[in-house]
Amino acid sequence: MAVLLTAFLVLSIVTPNLTRWLSTRVFFVVALVPFAAFVLTLAQTPTVIGGQEALESYPWIPSLGVELSFRVDPLAWLLSLVVTGVGTLVLLYCAHYFTADEPGLGRFAAIMLAFAGTMYGLVITDDIIVMFMFWEITSILSYLLIGHYIGRKESRGAALQALLVTTFGGLIMLIGVVMMVVATGSTSIAAMVDNPPGGPAVATAIILILIGALSKSAIVPFHFWLPAAMAAPTPVSAYLHAAAMVKAGIYLVARFAPGYADSPGWMPTLIVLGLAAMLVGAWRSLRQYDLKLVLAYGTVSQLGFLMVIAGFGTHDAALAALVLLLAHALYKATLFLVVGIIDHRTGTRDWRKLSGVGRRTPVLMIVAAIACLSMAGVPPLLGFVAKDAVFTAFFDAALAGSVWGWAALIGTALGSILTVAYTARFFWGAFAHRENCEKTPLHDDGPGLLITPLVLTVGTLALGVIPGILDAPLGKYAGTFPDDGSAHLALWHGFQPALAISAGVLIVGLLLFNWRTLVARVQDRVPDWIEASRGYWSIVSIVDRFAARSTIFAQRGGLSQYLSTILVVFVAGIVYTLSMNRTWPDGIRLYDYPAQPVIGLVMVIAAIMAAFVEKRMTAVLLVGITGYGLVALFALHGAPDLAITQGLVEMATIVIFVLVLRRLPVKIAQHNKPVHKKRRMLIGALVGITMGIVGIVALGARQAESISAQLPDLAVNEGHGRNVVNVMLVDIRAWDTMGEISVLIVVATGIASLLFVSGRVGVMPRIDGARARRRRARRRQVVYDPLAPAHGLSETRHTWIFAGRTLSLHHRSILLEVVVRLLFHPAILVSIYLLFVGHNEPGGGFAGGLLAGLALIARYLAGGRFELAEAVTVDAGKILGTGILLAVGTAVGSLFFGADALTSAYLETDVAVLGHLSIGTSTIFDIGVYLVVVGLILDILRSLGGEVDRQLDDAEVTVGTRGGAA
Repeated sequence: MAVLLTAFLVLSIVTPNLTRWLSTRVFFVVALVPFAAFVLTLAQTPTVIGGQEALESYPWIPSLGVELSFRVDPLAWLLSLVVTGVGTLVLLYCAHYFTADEPGLGRFAAIMLAFAGTMYGLVITDDIIVMFMFWEITSILSYLLIGHYIGRKESRGAALQALLVTTFGGLIMLIGVVMMVVATGSTSIAAMVDNPPGGPAVATAIILILIGALSKSAIVPFHFWLPAAMAAPTPVSAYLHAAAMVKAGIYLVARFAPGYADSPGWMPTLIVLGLAAMLVGAWRSLRQYDLKLVLAYGTVSQLGFLMVIAGFGTHDAALAALVLLLAHALYKATLFLVVGIIDHRTGTRDWRKLSGVGRRTPVLMIVAAIACLSMAGVPPLLGFVAKDAVFTAFFDAALAGSVWGWAALIGTALGSILTVAYTARFFWGAFAHRENCEKTPLHDDGPGLLITPLVLTVGTLALGVIPGILDAPLGKYAGTFPDDGSAHLALWHGFQPALAISAGVLIVGLLLFNWRTLVARVQDRVPDWIEASRGYWSIVSIVDRFAARSTIFAQRGGLSQYLSTILVVFVAGIVYTLSMNRTWPDGIRLYDYPAQPVIGLVMVIAAIMAAFVEKRMTAVLLVGITGYGLVALFALHGAPDLAITQGLVEMATIVIFVLVLRRLPVKIAQHNKPVHKKRRMLIGALVGITMGIVGIVALGARQAESISAQLPDLAVNEGHGRNVVNVMLVDIRAWDTMGEISVLIVVATGIASLLFVSGRVGVMPRIDGARARRRRARRRQVVYDPLAPAHGLSETRHTWIFAGRTLSLHHRSILLEVVVRLLFHPAILVSIYLLFVGHNEPGGGFAGGLLAGLALIARYLAGGRFELAEAVTVDAGKILGTGILLAVGTAVGSLFFGADALTSAYLETDVAVLGHLSIGTSTIFDIGVYLVVVGLILDILRSLGGEVDRQLDDAEVTVGTRGGAA
């Protein structure tokens, strides 16, 4: 099981690259992993039927008792079959549903596979902390899948709504999870259910966990996110919103029901809200014209039905709940896929525009008819077996005197009547012939799309005819409840009350559909404001208004006012802390060597001058002097690593400042003269004095001996490196470094978001046919000149920078081109050298990445944005992602070997010529740091550099066009 979960993860990572080669055929490849999980689960059937459990366990966080423990019992067995079986079929459906030119096809395939693996992990894990992690990952992945069409506002809005609602429920659930762990002293779900503790704290924890389940399964009042999620592609709706994600809440209720069904608040919460969802969803379904929305609101209704029966807490109800869960997954996934086929062939899902579809697609109509009959509860289909079992369980409980049994029986019967009505509405709307509507044109998309719904329909029919094969495995779960139920699954139980209820439901439901015009008039009288989504949008609007007013109140006066407020609070806090300090140094040493005060004085003068100069470029250079002064101090203090890194940072920072200054006025405060100069000077002086005092106090506050004397030995013995600084960064304090590179990624994303106003551009534009022209140039000793007439070929001179001739003459420097061409490749080699020697010599991934970034900066300065695109053809986001993946992978990898996070492993050996080599996982971590830094600088160049260049070019063209028109 753990191997399969790893396979899900690994294949999800490589799927985008596979898609480039395989196109839509990639879905056949990725479907192999869930199919393998499906086969494994089937192979575990004898174990489950025999009353045993398939177990795997790996230690993870021993200090908290958290383990990677996986357990397949009857409940997990059924959910695993649903998740992996339907997942396999839906992925095969995607291969025919999507075309090769589908935007983000590789991303979609990867996320779908990752979601299938996450759901598989959720239902088989026995550790509640690990289960919660899978739970939240499903929310994130569903957000990405619902928002697949990123160019559509409704897709983005629906994805965000689903994420906010399910994450809100998840956070509340987390509180309950923590309380349960504390109350039971274990993170094992099996232990929590087998030995349930009592008390108010546990009852509260269970209610909090139920809130998470209700939000995930779209139960009232959280139901509104599910219909909005229909903005997702149809395969997502069929899988997430019929068979997988929305079943997570049902699964959680079924998992805890054997131990906590008698807990205070359990029965009222689930039955009342479940019935409300069943009735509201079915009622709203009768108002829809979009076939997908008919199914979406119907899914809300069926999830309410499932929540009631899963939480009822008796043997017979538990058996009925599992068979209803399976039946719903089969027929509802089928119907969503049918809608996808209709949409593909007709170009619409609005049944008012459909006519004659059934006559021309008889196989599709038969498939849909079987699924609809199963949903309505008509024999001999699995839906009938499930509904008959449900009514029997509720009727027996009601006869035994259970008030909740009567409520559940009456409520689900009414909801089932509405279910029959909207089922008939769906089938009639999709396949009927309408006299007042022209025959809908159909496009032939081949038989491939029909395979998946056909297989699911066969399952619905076969299991309905022989439901007894489910009796043994599902009965094992029902046997975990304390009462002695006698129910078993069969197509015919004789003439019993449940049969009469089912027959009455069908008759009244069909009458309700026949009276649909009258029903529509009644529905029209219901006020529009009775809608849960209005409450959601009201809350969002209130939060937005509060945030806006808070911002206006707290952030007046522009940037200078913000900084003043922050600095004043900082000084006040530090002064208060210092006033409480009782530890002061015995003496103050003015300097360590004669050059130190000289360098400090230069830095002070440069800092003061930077505050008074009028031109921005002068201020930037003066600020740079303070940075290079720090470089000198580091170097003279024997810290070459810090000196190298600081020097590279200063060079990169100055260039970035210069790039920004192109869009700013030449002079500081050119339009708005500075005010309150004295106040600003006072605040600046107080901050400087405060920091000086903090430094003095910090030096005198040490109570114990410094551990710095032990760091060299610690670096060699624990980190296998002689460079203490680098070992500290990538080994001893790697958590800090991982957090810092995460911040770098956020910075890169933020800068790009501000600059790319119309759309994020991953790769800068390249000169058309660049590679072919380079090959011709090498053969003919000519170069391409986009400014030259007559085919753009010039045989007069060579070029040092390929894109240099795209620059105008007054922006071009041949000397700079020559120098950059000569130094670029050596700089890259030196950066790699710094990366790999950093563990023992001055350098490291950060310094190496900065040097490589400076080489790219030089290429950009010499040849502009086209040259930057020629230098690196890979998307900056992919470089950043690969870097953080290597770093996080190094952190997580040790967990799978029973060690703590970020525990390093080393391979030491003696190699001829090279001598003794020591290679460890910290080197992989450092490579990740290197890639993140390179990706950051590349992203900044492409935004602050290339994108600003493009905007300036567009502005010049616009001005020139206006001038010409004038």
